[in-house]
Amino acid sequence: MMEAVKSTSNAAKKPLMTPKAIIHQRFGDKAIYKVEEVQDLTQNGCPGLAVLQKGPCLYRCTLLLPEIVVVSDSFKRKKDAEQSAAEKAIEKLGIRQKEYKPTILEAWDDLTSRLVFLFANEFLSSLHPLSGHFRAALRREGHFNGCVPVSVIALYDAKIGNICIHINPAAESNPLLVMSLVLKAAAKQNDMVLPFEEQLSLKRRNPYPPEIIQPSTDHGSSLCYGSTIEVIRIPASPYKDVEALKLNIAETGYYLDVIGHELGVNEASNVLISRTIGKASSELRIYSPAPKRQLWEHLSEHDVKQHIHLEESLNERASYFSGQFVYGDAILASVGYTWKSTDLFHEAVALRTYYRILVNRIPNGAYKISREAILAANLPLAFTTRNNWRGSLPRDILCTICRFHHISEPVFSVQLISSDSSQDLPESHKKLEVMEADRDEKSEAVLAASCGSGNLVGSTEASSCEVKIYSKKQELILRCSPQEAYRKQNDAIQSAALKVLSWLDIFLEKPDTSVEKLNAVAKKLDIHLSLHYLSKEFASCQSIHKCGITIAQSLKLLNYNCSGNVVKDEPAFVAVAGQSSGITPSNGSLASVCYSVSLVTDGGRMKEHLESCEEFEFEVGNEAVLPDLEVAVAQMTVGQSSNVQTELVPCELILAAAGDSAATLSLLSSRSCKLEYNITLMRVTEPLEERMEQALFSPPLSKQRVEFAVRHIKEFSASSLVDFGCGSGSLLDSLLLYPTSLEKIVGVDISRRSLARAAKSLHTKLNSLLGAKDTSSVIKSAVLYDGSITKYDSRLHGFDIATCLEVIEHMEEKDACLFGDVVLSSFCPKFLIVSTPNYEYNVILQGSTPQSQEEDPNEKNQAQSCKFRNHDHKFEWTRSQFNHWASDLAARHNYSVAFSGVGGSADTEPGFASQIAIFRRSDDDYDRVAKMEFGHQYVVLWEWNIEDLLPKKE
Repeated sequence: MMEAVKSTSNAAKKPLMTPKAIIHQRFGDKAIYKVEEVQDLTQNGCPGLAVLQKGPCLYRCTLLLPEIVVVSDSFKRKKDAEQSAAEKAIEKLGIRQKEYKPTILEAWDDLTSRLVFLFANEFLSSLHPLSGHFRAALRREGHFNGCVPVSVIALYDAKIGNICIHINPAAESNPLLVMSLVLKAAAKQNDMVLPFEEQLSLKRRNPYPPEIIQPSTDHGSSLCYGSTIEVIRIPASPYKDVEALKLNIAETGYYLDVIGHELGVNEASNVLISRTIGKASSELRIYSPAPKRQLWEHLSEHDVKQHIHLEESLNERASYFSGQFVYGDAILASVGYTWKSTDLFHEAVALRTYYRILVNRIPNGAYKISREAILAANLPLAFTTRNNWRGSLPRDILCTICRFHHISEPVFSVQLISSDSSQDLPESHKKLEVMEADRDEKSEAVLAASCGSGNLVGSTEASSCEVKIYSKKQELILRCSPQEAYRKQNDAIQSAALKVLSWLDIFLEKPDTSVEKLNAVAKKLDIHLSLHYLSKEFASCQSIHKCGITIAQSLKLLNYNCSGNVVKDEPAFVAVAGQSSGITPSNGSLASVCYSVSLVTDGGRMKEHLESCEEFEFEVGNEAVLPDLEVAVAQMTVGQSSNVQTELVPCELILAAAGDSAATLSLLSSRSCKLEYNITLMRVTEPLEERMEQALFSPPLSKQRVEFAVRHIKEFSASSLVDFGCGSGSLLDSLLLYPTSLEKIVGVDISRRSLARAAKSLHTKLNSLLGAKDTSSVIKSAVLYDGSITKYDSRLHGFDIATCLEVIEHMEEKDACLFGDVVLSSFCPKFLIVSTPNYEYNVILQGSTPQSQEEDPNEKNQAQSCKFRNHDHKFEWTRSQFNHWASDLAARHNYSVAFSGVGGSADTEPGFASQIAIFRRSDDDYDRVAKMEFGHQYVVLWEWNIEDLLPKKE
């Protein structure tokens, strides 16, 4: 958790001035920087194709100097581009950047010289942040007048800190050591500076001239008398609540005196100040009492445990936020002097700020913060495509998490894999549509499937990415070596980062998870780790989240469920208001919703608004929102609204979202408190594959496939049908719109969430049809099973017709072959209809992608460069490959096979857009087909029977 101690050699190489500072020193305002945004264009991974992909936003800087003009390389940050341009200019001009490599004696001389400069007349009127403290010190009363705390000098002057590192490298991670060195240097220059060791302050020996003091102290403050600042008090005891306070900083001439008084110390010199928390440009810091001077040399990262029981105990929460040891109660405040300003800057810090900082240090919380949807968003299960991702990218979140915990940033190593070696890569498990498990558990196959749905496309070159994370002492603590490969390097990097984030989320947010469970999940995610080093580096984080928030503890005492995020085993039925538009979200589509969430007591007698969003977009089926919300949205059509009440999520999330913390805390104390969401489905953007098909076919291919199945149901006079890989039940639902001979319909899928949608729709339509038609001509029974289509269940043996439409391409090829063998050898339907995309037709589809104002302007290029129709397709067969697979399968199991399709024509190149094989069981082979009893491999998720609804005959 504490700051890393860099080697002496690295510290010695650190220059005193940046390249920009050197250019400014020489050219001043004559140096003009012009930054422009550029596109990161990379090849799509398919040799021979000139189509380029648009990557992340990059910046390039042009530096105009009187003598030369230089252009930087491209960078993700503007300031990096500017520094690069300045560095190139320095090289071209032959300016030698002198490195600061003093001896220890020279460093001591530099330190005393620096102190003399800080107390010189000219520095008092400068616009350096430290000069504001000097001016404020001159307004202090009594013998404190002019006394500047050593802690302020050590923190706000970067050159002081750099010099101290050359005297003692440990000074970089120990602010107390810097303060000690400053006092010793001041003692050597007592003709100019007076050290007040008992006050931990420095004071100029000779008073400033009146003509210097008056203009400086006359600088107004942004705060008038009687003004207050809002701060947060963080008690040292983990069993006490953090609380909001208001401090009147205008009572004295120096705001640190007011903070010191609140902390129980006599004056400002006994207040320690942390580095900034969060953005470097902010003034959000931790203020705490300084320990006794004689303990300074011992309060290092080493042997810290023996110092916990000092006069003040270690403040774990404040230490966690600041990255350095904090003892006793602490104040979290945003106040101070900033560059190029004489006014005192301040911002209110509410309880909401504190909890947002806490939440932001967990991967899932960091993603929620990036989306500004703390009570709606969830870290998605998979990085499917960049276009579908919302919020901060996984790589950026992982880098941020590492910085927050003061460990080395992750190292990403991308490897290119040729087509020959890529064929030997392990399978990527299941498609996104068929992934499901308890989100809170995130274990076993789900995480492997979620982050391992690699889109290896069989191209001549693919990429894989390995991620390594090192401790502050450069010990390898985690290595993620995914076996999946991706067409785009960025996809490989983001997917690997998401795997690490998924595991870290369990490790940090659920510190009580067993070692066995952590290792099992890590193995599924291709992660190798050192739990010893991990626990050491993240000890404070685990301790904070294990201890929890005291309001959460009080709720637990009330036996209240505060865990949240539980995926229900049964389909959730939500009351939906509004007319159905017929446009429903499906897995892979982008749903845009408007929502608001409030904290309500039982019966809605009391309500407190927490969070709202006018337009929130997420990828359906990727668990990018809380489970209850996704279930509700899946049951709505565009334009409809719903009201959903859920159990509480963790209390720190609620308080991080709450605007009025006092009212929220009051309601949380109620025994009957829930979250209430009001959701409106505004828009659904279909997956790229469906948009491509709709642009060229009328009716869409999906409807043509349904009509194809209906024709053959009628032709075969089938009375029973099983749909393998039924997903959300689109085929079964559509079949109810046509008069057929079917009496029993069954769906099988591995996604419970998709089956929940199917259950909702089928239940409503079947009951409606029952009242509208003669019961002799409607479906008699319907069942939805949760199970893998590569496993046999004897209850589905010998059906009249089986369908598997646009499913096998989402499986690995060997699993598609396994499915074919299991169906024809064990399930033995009379007829089997299998459809899959015709790869040869893609050139036509991808050339017809429609453009609209709502779409990404680069989406057309993306479609044209896509090898497959869908990012989740593991393969797409040509007509020859499909015919070969189907013919061999039929021959092995004594079936005949015929070929057809929809979209296009068999007589016109390149054939059908969706190719179909119809397998027919040999009539004279029927006697050989015996029902095999292997037990029931599937779980009944929903069942409907007409006999249960008809009046009972007496």
